[in-house]
Amino acid sequence: MVARLVTWAFDGAEARRVDVQVQITDAGANPYFSIVGLADKAVAESRERVRSAFAAIGLSVPAKRVLVNLAPADLPKEGSHYDAPIAVALLTAMGVLPSDALDGLAVLGELGLDGDWQPIVGALPAAMASHGEDLTLVCPAASASEAAWSGGRVIGVSSLMGFINHVRGARPLELAQPGALLEAPPVADLKDVRGQEQAKRALEITAAGGHNLLFVGPPGAGKSMLAQRLPGLLPPLSARELLEVSMVHSVAGMLERGSLTRTRPFRAPHHSASMAALTGGGIRAKPGEVSLAHHGVLFLDELPEFSAQALDALRQPLETGEVVVARANRHVTYPARFQLIAAMNPCRCGAAAGRTCGKAPRCMVSYQSRISGPFLDRIDLQIDIPAVTAADLALPASTEGTQEAAARVALARAAQAERYQNDGLVIATNAIASGAVLDRVAAPDGPGRDLLGKAADALRLSARAYHRTLKVARTIADLDGADGVKRIHIAEALAYRRVEPNPAQAISTPSFQRP
Repeated sequence: MVARLVTWAFDGAEARRVDVQVQITDAGANPYFSIVGLADKAVAESRERVRSAFAAIGLSVPAKRVLVNLAPADLPKEGSHYDAPIAVALLTAMGVLPSDALDGLAVLGELGLDGDWQPIVGALPAAMASHGEDLTLVCPAASASEAAWSGGRVIGVSSLMGFINHVRGARPLELAQPGALLEAPPVADLKDVRGQEQAKRALEITAAGGHNLLFVGPPGAGKSMLAQRLPGLLPPLSARELLEVSMVHSVAGMLERGSLTRTRPFRAPHHSASMAALTGGGIRAKPGEVSLAHHGVLFLDELPEFSAQALDALRQPLETGEVVVARANRHVTYPARFQLIAAMNPCRCGAAAGRTCGKAPRCMVSYQSRISGPFLDRIDLQIDIPAVTAADLALPASTEGTQEAAARVALARAAQAERYQNDGLVIATNAIASGAVLDRVAAPDGPGRDLLGKAADALRLSARAYHRTLKVARTIADLDGADGVKRIHIAEALAYRRVEPNPAQAISTPSFQRP
């Protein structure tokens, strides 16, 4: 007899079905326990954990030929969550559990040597997949509250003996309930930033349209302060976005006690982060920072200090909203629809206002050239921030802060959602619009079109920069409550585009120039 059970393998943030098949046959004088089906080292070690867990409850693996097949055989099986399904299927093959006990169940969990079920990563994607196939998911009790957010049937089990008692009806287990929905933590207020009115305006536009933003300025100008205040301007995650973000964080093992939050992610990796740390990778192709920032913010401080390889690896996810981690035997895709906020000094010396870089202007040219043109082309708004003076610090705090700016952002985003949903499009912000949709919703009036055409020639804007300027202008119009894009909106959007440096003038150019 072959005992069969359903479990799940993880392909990116998605779960793929795996059938666990266990067969026990006579092996004469050479009993063995074999696991086949492209299993990695952790799965192969399940044999010893299952043996020890059986011993803890007074059972032993039969001294026969025990063959475990994980199908489909060409799908890589990674992780320790196959322990429990192998053990449960083996119990059924041994006759400890009735043959129909596994009908309608999907099982996953890691076994301790004493038979306890240990918490696992990926419980939420597995629960979503189980719900899609009308299966009840049996998982460790510590992961059950996370899995219950799927809306399907989830049973949390603390030990192997507890599962046996549940199946036999001696001590039935109740369905798990979702964990807590955490309240948003207090946000940093824009009132704390003195001066920098243009930078605040750019931050508001960034939040309203989902755009990418670069701050350039000397140390102490407030670049990091401004970036850290962006999450307070963004609306909370919608139900669909919350589920997408939570599935990625579940695979990464970042959901504590099954608690979720509608606060958008804010990731700020150190500039020593590798390409794999940013985009994802490793032996098991774990999600990187771009995926952990899905539907949130990725803040890269000291931008030129990141390796060129790591920065250029961000070009694809910035365009497509997903990242593909390539391996020899498969490709893993993770979502990566994030807002990039970057900050950098004008040069390596970081000379502030009133000070002169001893190596100017070559220091600035060399430092800024670490960032490739194609990468910069994908940043919608690029702002030069002046140094904060003592007079700025002496000014009273602004009467308008995060709350007022967030209210305007919410209205602009509501206008975008209504605009695109009326057309049946899955677009949340202007930054995602492209093609014919952008031509229709962001077509400027006559004076605006003339200005954009002249500026595109004078500033040598690429086709990508041209369309990103239109997107920013559309967002500015939404903040103003305007139906169409006018010349004034185009003019402000162009003020946030960097002029491509002329090599013949590189020596005399002190900083980024603005139109």
